[in-house]
Amino acid sequence: MTQEEIEKRVERAKELFHHGYNCSQSVVASCADLFGMDEALALRMSASFGGGIGRMRQTCGAACGMFMLEGLVSGSATPDAQAKANNYAQVQELAQRFREQHGSIICAELLGLAQPTITPTPEARTSEYYHKRPCVEMVGDAVRIFLMHGQKPKA
Repeated sequence: MTQEEIEKRVERAKELFHHGYNCSQSVVASCADLFGMDEALALRMSASFGGGIGRMRQTCGAACGMFMLEGLVSGSATPDAQAKANNYAQVQELAQRFREQHGSIICAELLGLAQPTITPTPEARTSEYYHKRPCVEMVGDAVRIFLMHGQKPKA
């Protein structure tokens, strides 16, 4: 995949986020076609991981999206210990690259929330929301990290 193709997917992920999809959905849907996956299925599959998993401010939804994509590349459909170890190693490498860029993979830390409020109600997507949240950049970086450093999607 060329750098230009990667950046088109990065921009698509950012566009999805700006249209109201959560961080995880934006990452997964921007690459769904690489796996022959319907975009609607990708959006539903990743919906629960936004806001640090169900808006609990745990693992960053953009990182979760990146990990889901890696599962499609190196995950196993059988209970094979070596296959699991390979997948986990890939996920750990992706997490480290994300941490190197952002300092953490924990949503609350990334947002600077000392005492995050846990509520299922998402914030209104206003221009102020987009201005104060670094999420759109993390969405783009997660796609870029996955496509540049992860194992490559099977054609």
